[in-house]
Amino acid sequence: MSQSEHSTATTVKHARSPLALRIEQGFETTVFASRWIQAPLYGGLIVAELLYAYKFLVELWEMVLHINQLEETVFMLGILGLIDVTMVANLLTVVIIGGYATFVSKLDLEGNPDRPDWLTHISAGTIKIKLATSLIGISSIHLLKSFVNIANEDLEQIKWKILIHLTFLSSTILLAWTEKVMHKDHTD
Repeated sequence: MSQSEHSTATTVKHARSPLALRIEQGFETTVFASRWIQAPLYGGLIVAELLYAYKFLVELWEMVLHINQLEETVFMLGILGLIDVTMVANLLTVVIIGGYATFVSKLDLEGNPDRPDWLTHISAGTIKIKLATSLIGISSIHLLKSFVNIANEDLEQIKWKILIHLTFLSSTILLAWTEKVMHKDHTD
């Protein structure tokens, strides 16, 4: 909105009755405060991440208990499963921290030595790209697990996994390109 359009909008707004202005201001405050509805959702994702950490520890403990009985392929599949759980947990962390900081409230982390670098330049577009690249990583692990265990896999299912992986990959490239074009327009 240009300076003259903003002045005109402000003038029109002030020309209305005080009651209408109070109603509008109250509604706008409510709309802005509605972002806090998302806070319990992020809390729920934290619980899900705790459950994933528990799942990781249970799988790791099972591997420790049976290390001498595990064939190399089964052991490798177990390791890939742990990596998969870790990548999903990373995805949850990006959604929880990035989403909360972008859509609900700024995180007061100034001076915190553990503050992630990516938080300084987070936006909805950045979160989308991080999510998409995380999904590619998770999809890659699933494909690798299928290739390692190819003797026990249905080839038709592997073809679908490859197609889905390529879809994630092309979507992410398109998303990153779109974000770059949009960011370039804002810097010009």
